[in-house]
Amino acid sequence: MTDRSRRKSINGHGDEQNEPISNTNLSNLENRRDNNYSNPLPAVRSRSFSEHSKDSINVQEPNETTSLLEGAREPSSHYSHFPSAREDDNAFSSSSRFRRHTWNPRQLKHLTAAFTEQIGRYKRRSGAYDEDKQAMLNEGGGIRVWYDDYTTIDWIHDYVKERVRIRKLHSIKGIRGWIVTSYDGLQGWVLVFLIGIVTACFAAGVDIAAEWGSDLKDGYCTESLRLNRNFCCANITNNGLDLNDDNKCDKWNSWSQAIRIHDESDAKLFDFFAYVVVALLFATGSALLVKYNSLYARPSSKSSARIENIEPKRKELKPYAAGSGIPEVKTILSGFVIRGFLGIRTLWIKAISLAMVVSAGMTLGKEGPFVHIACCIGNVLSRLFHKYNKNEGKRREILSASAAAGVSVAFAAPIGGVLFSLEEVSYYFPSKTLCRSFFCAIVAAVSLKLIDPFNTGKIVMFQVSYNKDWHVFEIVNFLILGVLGGLFGASLCKLILLYTKYIRNRTWLKQWPVVEVMMVVVITAAVNFGNKYTRMSNTELIFGLFSECTNEKEHDGLCDNSFNGMFEAFYLLGLALISKFLTCVITFGIRVPAGIFIPALLVGACFGRMLGIVMQYLTMTYPDFPIYSTVCNQNINGDCVIPGVYAMVGAAASLAGVTRSTVSLTVIMFELTGTLTYVLPIMTAIMISKWVADGIIKHGIYDLLIDLGGHPYLDSKTEYDGANTTFTTTLDLCQRDLEVIDVNDLNTIGELKNKLKKLSTSGYSDAGFPIVDNKILVGYIASTELEHALSLAHGSDNLTRCYFKDENVIDKSANFTAYVNQAPLTISKNASLEIVLELFKKLGLRYVIVVDRGQYVGVINKKRLLIYLRQITGKDMNNTL
Repeated sequence: MTDRSRRKSINGHGDEQNEPISNTNLSNLENRRDNNYSNPLPAVRSRSFSEHSKDSINVQEPNETTSLLEGAREPSSHYSHFPSAREDDNAFSSSSRFRRHTWNPRQLKHLTAAFTEQIGRYKRRSGAYDEDKQAMLNEGGGIRVWYDDYTTIDWIHDYVKERVRIRKLHSIKGIRGWIVTSYDGLQGWVLVFLIGIVTACFAAGVDIAAEWGSDLKDGYCTESLRLNRNFCCANITNNGLDLNDDNKCDKWNSWSQAIRIHDESDAKLFDFFAYVVVALLFATGSALLVKYNSLYARPSSKSSARIENIEPKRKELKPYAAGSGIPEVKTILSGFVIRGFLGIRTLWIKAISLAMVVSAGMTLGKEGPFVHIACCIGNVLSRLFHKYNKNEGKRREILSASAAAGVSVAFAAPIGGVLFSLEEVSYYFPSKTLCRSFFCAIVAAVSLKLIDPFNTGKIVMFQVSYNKDWHVFEIVNFLILGVLGGLFGASLCKLILLYTKYIRNRTWLKQWPVVEVMMVVVITAAVNFGNKYTRMSNTELIFGLFSECTNEKEHDGLCDNSFNGMFEAFYLLGLALISKFLTCVITFGIRVPAGIFIPALLVGACFGRMLGIVMQYLTMTYPDFPIYSTVCNQNINGDCVIPGVYAMVGAAASLAGVTRSTVSLTVIMFELTGTLTYVLPIMTAIMISKWVADGIIKHGIYDLLIDLGGHPYLDSKTEYDGANTTFTTTLDLCQRDLEVIDVNDLNTIGELKNKLKKLSTSGYSDAGFPIVDNKILVGYIASTELEHALSLAHGSDNLTRCYFKDENVIDKSANFTAYVNQAPLTISKNASLEIVLELFKKLGLRYVIVVDRGQYVGVINKKRLLIYLRQITGKDMNNTL
């Protein structure tokens, strides 16, 4: 077989990681598998092995729904470790050479090989994962196939793979080598530049659509239906005036005016009805869009997910476009594989449904989902460049930069976005990724600034600035805001977790997600309509709470300095605080895109503005009080205290209590205000809030949702210093009853299939088999590589012997040495759990093998370690609930 045809056979597999597949393909896949197995079982995170006849292997052509066992052949005559090609393949190879002045129809396959490889990047990924296989064999780690769904990646293998690729580039001498190396280094910067621009375009589209839909609940523009209220009444808003009864916009009509209802009570009732109906339509449409574009969870793409004599389990739909997405993004960046979560279908469904659900006026935000959208964009665009497309470790560096761009367009905070990605989202964040993340965040912010979605010259709608300094006596008030922020934030996390765990997941709401969305939106719209503050959009209300009062801007009564005006504002803000807090509890976690940033900011801004109104009233009522008289200007009424500053500090404290972010949140709030004047109060409130919230419930909302979802996430920042971890050794943790492969035994294909069946019952879908030589550890082979190798053992029956060390084997397809990791990481049986934890945290291991002076003892898998850590910390977690 020629090199070109060999590359085609290797790379011709579908490539669809993080790519959704149609329901039709899924149905065809299930129907085809059901015909091959008498008792099929799509078991979650488990595997089994199927029997394939010789004829079925030779006849059936692979496609995007083909399992690894039925994948394309991967012959290679250049490497002694690889299986040899079939006889018919060799015949085809020898007869398909180019001849001068002679047309051969088979030449079309060679001419289209490059195009097929490019298209293959956006199909399902299976089969060959490493390109330069001989170089990987020389490293002693063996070759790999694509990572299966719901498994963890091998960080060390991907790092070695990248170093091998770079060494190969640097081996090219002369001007050609300089050009190739320079182009390779430029790819990362070009990629993050594209990610920043595309992310800004998506964010601008969502912002414009959300603002238009939010205003549509109240009425429409007579000049053009596609204009929202601010664009329709630009002649008033551009002059810095509020849209109220005194400055009424003639171009904007309410729905009662549209059907010419003149009675005031009837008009108000009809407007309420129209408000609820429009909100219900938007929310229901978003829920239906998410539901009917969900993906099937496929924990194993291999036929080993089938086990005989077990009843089939119903497949579960995963609405990947629902929720915030940040907990899953954190899990993916830690090395976990969730196919389809960052795919193209999830991207456009998330963007459209997010704009619709924000338009409904529900107590949720779009800033958190922006991180998910940006990571989807980063994942899709990464496939344009080969070194990111074929290396999952390198791809996660780009995803970290994408997360920074998502926060940048959400809060107009490129520096805060980089710090948020470093502090809250990313697992591996080298210095090169820091620079590229910063560049990506800058490009995203500048692009959004040029688009100007709000027609105000600002990136976010609640971007404000303050020109006055704070006073010393206010530090006590900022401490109070910190305490309140910690209480509200921790209480919000606790109630959301309890509601999700005991009500949403254990009642009929779990089976009827669309009905739940409809109920929540009707409740939210009914509560919001009666309050002029909650009737606003969330971002518009936050902008009003943050803003500084001027002679032109009254912000719907928030700047009224009279006693009655202050009392009314205080009362309505109190009602808004209660309603937003309670609706946030029942909203966050429903099957639509929903972020927690805006609700947390809104709750904090409400009680912060309330405290600011109280302080403003005290300084105005008692101006001669010694504390006030020495620092306040007596000639300007109400100028001593800025209630908007209290709202900003309270919002930061509340968000810190929910997410437990510190440095990144401080920078985000600083970039929002555009001044360094209030950095110290914000830092103080955030730190106090985090301490108070940690005392109530230990983890933030994202870590709680990761635990609730059961994702295998090992937090590198968590310290496990309990008594159980101190006296635990590797012998107490490792599995010593797993199947092993002895190179001296008669390892037939049938026996290896049985071993895979037994491994599938253990629940470790990404585990494997230690390879020993008379109890001496000589290597390790993962179940994915073993099954793929067995699929390439063509023309062999179950009695054919397979080899796992270099021997003179006639049938090269039965020699699996190429897939064996000959340098697995080992640890002594006397090592403590702290050492094991550091190995898994710092190196990102999938497994570590326990040995006793070179003799095999057992294996510690990452998932087993996580289960053990949850067991020893489960008591503390239960106490927090």
